[in-house]
Amino acid sequence: MTPHRKVLIANRGEIAVRVMRACRELGLGTVAVYSECDRTALHVRLADEAHFIGPSPASESYLRIDRIVDAAVRSGATLVHPGYGFLAENEDFAQACADAGLTFVGPSPEAITRMGSKTGARQVALAAGVPVVPGTQEPFADDVPDVVIAAEAKVIGYPLVVKAVAGGGGKGMRTVLRPEDLPAAIRTARSEAGSAFGDAAIYLERRILRPRHIEVQLLGDAHGTVIPFVERECSIQRRHQKVVEESPSLALTAGTRRAMAECAAAVARTVGYTNAGTIEFLLDEDGKFYFLEMNTRLQVEHPVTEMVTGIDLVHWQLRIAMGERLTIDPLRALTPRAHAIECRIYAEDPDQGFMPAPGLVRALGVPGGPGVRDDRGVAAGFDIPLFYDSMISKLVVWGDTRTDAIARLARVLDEYRVIGVRTTLPFFRWLVAQPEFAAGAFDTTYLDGLLAARKGQAFVDATATDADDAVVTAALAAWFRAHQASAGGPARAAGGVWRRAARTEALR
Repeated sequence: MTPHRKVLIANRGEIAVRVMRACRELGLGTVAVYSECDRTALHVRLADEAHFIGPSPASESYLRIDRIVDAAVRSGATLVHPGYGFLAENEDFAQACADAGLTFVGPSPEAITRMGSKTGARQVALAAGVPVVPGTQEPFADDVPDVVIAAEAKVIGYPLVVKAVAGGGGKGMRTVLRPEDLPAAIRTARSEAGSAFGDAAIYLERRILRPRHIEVQLLGDAHGTVIPFVERECSIQRRHQKVVEESPSLALTAGTRRAMAECAAAVARTVGYTNAGTIEFLLDEDGKFYFLEMNTRLQVEHPVTEMVTGIDLVHWQLRIAMGERLTIDPLRALTPRAHAIECRIYAEDPDQGFMPAPGLVRALGVPGGPGVRDDRGVAAGFDIPLFYDSMISKLVVWGDTRTDAIARLARVLDEYRVIGVRTTLPFFRWLVAQPEFAAGAFDTTYLDGLLAARKGQAFVDATATDADDAVVTAALAAWFRAHQASAGGPARAAGGVWRRAARTEALR
């Protein structure tokens, strides 16, 4: 078999940069793909070569299976890493890669299909002997009458949740407290799911009150080995979307940690899972946990697991795809050596309902010091587009204890500067100062309640100015323009001044 030498990363932003750095450490060449508005993006400038795949809308570029596969074949890449989002959990993409003779860095198309459906995943969990939240076993297609769904709801009991079978991120999900509210929730969930995922099928699930959201990272190789990792706590959510993640969780006993890890591994073995995946659980107030769903890809929050175990998950994704056996000590994977916390820093305006705030990033001031990691896909001089997720970076800190990690996080957030766009930094500075956060006394309803109690109080002082920031902005903007003008753009990204400048900037 010809050895793998080159990887195409079918994604953009910080995850594309993250994978490229792992490839370089393993001696693998990197191929970027980019849309019109990403011509000068950091992932394009850091790659060994870059291929244009279409206009800015994702439907015409990053979701075009044919163009991405063609770029991989033309580049001579033999591995395709999907990152997360876009096509990462698309069984058709995984199959298209296989049909073209490419190795997909992820699970098989069959595993994606089985675990990508929430109702299908519930059936796998039940077959593995893993507890699931009470709910419907089969999905309701969009032509199933409300009266049929209402009869099933009566059996499950209220409160309950109407959920889209496809997708995630809280889309197509509605809580129902009373029977009379069910028809409206069905209509809304179906409409939202159809628009977001092209699939309006729904199912019902019992609503567990005040749950904590706990997930278990795992790796599986092609030789039958499955390794579960220490859990991640993802309970701080806004409208069902994760905002802060940490590891380990304060809510788990040692016995519950082992039981949850064993259940996660059992689900993976039942479906013959390979590569990286995550099993998500809900933990109720009595300490009982229930299978929620599986994400058949690398998670946004994977760095917190890497920081508490010292294990590079992306390295192992690539090594598994190249046929290697897992040699990770299972005890090491389940034993946290520190406490890590991650904040997702977005170009969003927290004073306007966290609406996206795209625009030109004039300067970035990223804090340093021990125990600090900043995974970002944006550099000074880049115009954050409206077409995609507006994440600037994933800020991760870790310390010997959770108290140490929180103190470090507060310091780093105070020092972090993004000039040119509104960001979620002021929101995080406020959040980490809350006593419930410090005590770890929260569940998935905590943040929405906390935000509602603010009653419109501003996070950001719009009149504030900073002369030092203005000086830094001007200097960095001039530096960027000079190198951009002399380098000729991403068409010459394979070498020369442009790439050297880009790499220097990326490490600032």
